Amino acid sequence: MPEVIPVPPSPPTGAIPTVNASGLSNKGLSIGKVGAIAGAVIGISCIAPAYTLTSGLGPTISEVGYQVPAILLLGFFPMLLVVFGYRELNNAMPDSGTSFAWATRAFGPWVGWMTGWGLITATILVLSNLAAVAVDFLFILLAQIFHNPELGDLTRNLWINIPITALFLAVAAWISYRGVEETKIFQYILVGFQAIALTWYIVAAFVGVSNGTAFDPTPVSPEWFNPLAVGDLSVVIAGVSLSIFLFWGWDAVITMNEEAKDPEKTPGRAALLTILSIMAVYLLVTVATLSYAGISPDGEFSAGNPENQESIFAVLSGPIMGPFAILMSIAILSSSAASLQSTMISPSRTILAMGHYGALPKPFGRVHPVRKTPAVATLASALAAIGFYVVTRLLSENALWDTITALGLMVCFYYGLTGLACVWYFRKTAFKSTRTIFFQFIFPLMGGLGLVAMFGKTLIDSMSPSYGSGSALFATSYDANGVAQDGIGLVFILGMGVLLLGVVLMLITAWRNPSFFRGEKISMGTSADTGQIEVLSEFALLMEEEERQQKLREEAAAAEDTK
Repeated sequence: MPEVIPVPPSPPTGAIPTVNASGLSNKGLSIGKVGAIAGAVIGISCIAPAYTLTSGLGPTISEVGYQVPAILLLGFFPMLLVVFGYRELNNAMPDSGTSFAWATRAFGPWVGWMTGWGLITATILVLSNLAAVAVDFLFILLAQIFHNPELGDLTRNLWINIPITALFLAVAAWISYRGVEETKIFQYILVGFQAIALTWYIVAAFVGVSNGTAFDPTPVSPEWFNPLAVGDLSVVIAGVSLSIFLFWGWDAVITMNEEAKDPEKTPGRAALLTILSIMAVYLLVTVATLSYAGISPDGEFSAGNPENQESIFAVLSGPIMGPFAILMSIAILSSSAASLQSTMISPSRTILAMGHYGALPKPFGRVHPVRKTPAVATLASALAAIGFYVVTRLLSENALWDTITALGLMVCFYYGLTGLACVWYFRKTAFKSTRTIFFQFIFPLMGGLGLVAMFGKTLIDSMSPSYGSGSALFATSYDANGVAQDGIGLVFILGMGVLLLGVVLMLITAWRNPSFFRGEKISMGTSADTGQIEVLSEFALLMEEEERQQKLREEAAAAEDTK
């Protein structure tokens, strides 16, 4: 007869700590599920190098030509500096609301709300974009498999494209809803396949250059890495704004801090590992592409041909990889699908936190009692992405290009504010050591100011119809290529429209539920405040003990049934 396992007592009600003075507290998500390596894999997946490069490399080349490596380095450094700010804030206040919660602590509820809105809308923009690219490459893959080019054109049929795009988003939301464990397994497989395909592309391109079979073999020059060679400051700003799109997404691993094995340390390590790995991949792919294809504006396989820039791998993978080009199509499809799912992490957890603290209606703050996932927030993210995609696809044929550029605006907005929130939150303690001077003050200040300045400059430049796809509202004249010569650029309309919508929703929320905006949920404070932040690792230990005891109770019940 099986031995009955004694059931230990449960922790007393109220044993799970919440923050007293600051108001920051846990949301009930799964505890101790994500380590540094798993977090980095999820971060790389969210950035989606295969998808991001095929969508973003072409527009960047169109702006700066051979200086793309220099622009990548310029876009990388403010990102790296802001990563340090994120790491310091997370060490002090590990909260799944990240930018929203930290900006609220530093600057108050109004700025905090808009910072959270910036994060949510940036991810909604890219979710719709990711799904669109996934659908495009699904049909390209089908055309390659069945040797029927007409299948690739089916993606242009909106009655086919829109339902399948919505289906992709729904499947991604379903996987996210199921929990972190399913997310990790899914990402390991798809990120590994991306790595294989991109490595193959890089090696094959350099082999083509070395043996003279490249389309336009061009020797790699140190000038490619010199941003001063670009010349026009507006062009530099535009290129950096686009390169920020290429790096965006690493902060998804920070929003999983309450689910990390070490909430204070693991997310920062995973974010740093993510962005360094991505930088190496981007430089290798970019240099290989430029060296193989050149930037002639009218070459059949040139990276500078405008007809090739919307999806650079769709054009170049064939001549570079030959019959193995199908691997790149699969990689981009899997990259889009993987990123679609991992990108769902950021908005869902930010929306969860905003609902939890009363900055959004209370239902958004609900966590599934069994799966420990933000079920309502995940559903809201998917529905918003579907709605945005349908509207932009019906309004503009250039939605892909313009949403990428508008995404750069939103990323500069909320990353910049988060960097400055780090400086302001630690202002009373940042000068206690050399380390804190750099990581809590100088680095996040430089990164935050750089990104905020880039946001302002890009916003002004984007008013021109020539910025982005050339689409504009209120245009009265067009050139021979259909590019508007006057009116207000669509990128500006998208960026400002999203921000103004956020202001309207914030005012409505403040009117209907004012407690958050009175500072009753999260109080303003600094790192010098004592007794305000309780480290979530204590909560993690209690939750692990609760899960262990629950398992023992289940085993005891099973043993009793057997008896």
